[in-house]
Amino acid sequence: MEETEMAAKAGEWLETLKTLGATYGLKIIGALALLLIGRWVAMAIRGGLRRVLDKRSLDPIITSFVVNLAYIGLLAFVVLAALEVVGVKTTSFAAVIAAAGLAIGLALQGSLSNFAAGFLLIIFRPFKKGDYIEAGGTAGVVEEIQVFTTVMKTPDNKKVIVPNSGIMGGNIINYSAHATRRVDWVFGVSYADDIDKVKATIKRVIEAEPRIHADPAPVIVLSSLGDSSVNFTARAWVNVPDFWNVFFETNEKMKKAFDAEGISIPFPQRDIHLYQQSKP
Repeated sequence: MEETEMAAKAGEWLETLKTLGATYGLKIIGALALLLIGRWVAMAIRGGLRRVLDKRSLDPIITSFVVNLAYIGLLAFVVLAALEVVGVKTTSFAAVIAAAGLAIGLALQGSLSNFAAGFLLIIFRPFKKGDYIEAGGTAGVVEEIQVFTTVMKTPDNKKVIVPNSGIMGGNIINYSAHATRRVDWVFGVSYADDIDKVKATIKRVIEAEPRIHADPAPVIVLSSLGDSSVNFTARAWVNVPDFWNVFFETNEKMKKAFDAEGISIPFPQRDIHLYQQSKP
């Protein structure tokens, strides 16, 4: 009797599977085919869009952001279309997604703010690929603005990934925004040195540097009288790529020129007066 009941149930299950297979089998196969073809089409559209944007000589950062965003949107459309083929009502499914999206959005407010900040970075373009910037608590060369983060490379070749909201929420210093940049030096000399001779020596070294611009002219002033030194400030304009080379090389040339002219660079010192009190 039990064997007969088990055989009957097995038969019912088999019939159920056949019914489901007949009803949904072709739909599932069609949905899978749609997913594969749709993904291939989305990748092809992404490649074509990238080529079109590259021909327009747009900033690579804008190209990357737009292409990735379009690809994600196309994949979402393909998934919804596949669900419609299977028989899932996308209207009700969209409502479920919207409710889940609200809950997820509340939990991922930081990610959404990063997305919005990335969109604003693309719109307002405070910097472009290759610019050296200081933002989000770090400094480096901008390599890419992604959907949620910005990728930078530090001068010592470290890869730094900064949340977009961290960049938009603070100050952005773009050292590459203009073609030229001012170099500032401070040179301290002894109180015993002739200040006119010092000023002439600084002027000679700076004017001999071909990478320093003649217009606007370099400025050399006695900026302060320190505790141990007389401090001269020199300011000159150079092209941005020459900034650090000019800064470091001029420091070395100035030290050699001071040595040749007998101008001393004092170290911090104090005069100590000792008073001896006689015993009564």
